[in-house]
Amino acid sequence: MIDLHCHVLAGIDDGPRDNEGSLALARAAAAAGIDTLVATPHVNWRYANDADTIARLVDELNARLAEHDVRVGVRAGAEVALTHAAEMDSGELARLTLGGGPWLLIEPPTTPIAIGLEGMVAGLQARGHSLVFAHPERCASFHRDPQLLASLVRAGALCSITAGSLVGHFGGQVRRFSEGLLREGLVHNVTSDAHDHVRRAPGIRAGLERAHVQGELADWLTVGVPAAILAGDEIPQRPAGAIAGARRRWLRRPRGLGQPTGG
Repeated sequence: MIDLHCHVLAGIDDGPRDNEGSLALARAAAAAGIDTLVATPHVNWRYANDADTIARLVDELNARLAEHDVRVGVRAGAEVALTHAAEMDSGELARLTLGGGPWLLIEPPTTPIAIGLEGMVAGLQARGHSLVFAHPERCASFHRDPQLLASLVRAGALCSITAGSLVGHFGGQVRRFSEGLLREGLVHNVTSDAHDHVRRAPGIRAGLERAHVQGELADWLTVGVPAAILAGDEIPQRPAGAIAGARRRWLRRPRGLGQPTGG
């Protein structure tokens, strides 16, 4: 499997504090059946990471993994906050893409109301950037207006959800919304969004199993689509077959919506 969203680089954001933590996370990823990790440290107003630093740390980590015979390859990327990306230079953004391909992993705001979200997305796309939303199932604005997310997907964005959301790590509301996204065909990739090897460990299979996703669809979500994203190839067609469960109930706006956890 290819994990497109993982905080494996040490000391750069809220991922591992040191190199031992990075090694432990990578070992856990290998044990979970992941052979490629994309390092996606936060790039936002709090973590002012840049492409040069990320590339250097990825090279150092790959050398360390080879030295310790950890059979996982790490590619460079970033998780760029949408509000920050809208203000960044396009040249720097182009160097923060997933694996050097055309796709940016964008973190949408977690606030219940995100003023100007559609405009910021359209602005980035107009500048030539292809967008993958990181954990949209935890974006309260999409909970309030699921049709907004659907319209952004129709406009060319992809959705990457966290496996932990499917097993309830972020609460029942996020789990149900994630399942709804899967049923509606709005999920293109499932990742670990791992931050360490214990509390938020790398693992994808448990989430897929909890959501009854298997076979060709599971491979599409964890191999086919992420491989195409990294290579800059055309996104393969989604395999036929529905996810079990009632359709479109999730499209109703929930009452008393809280604020799903970001990260």
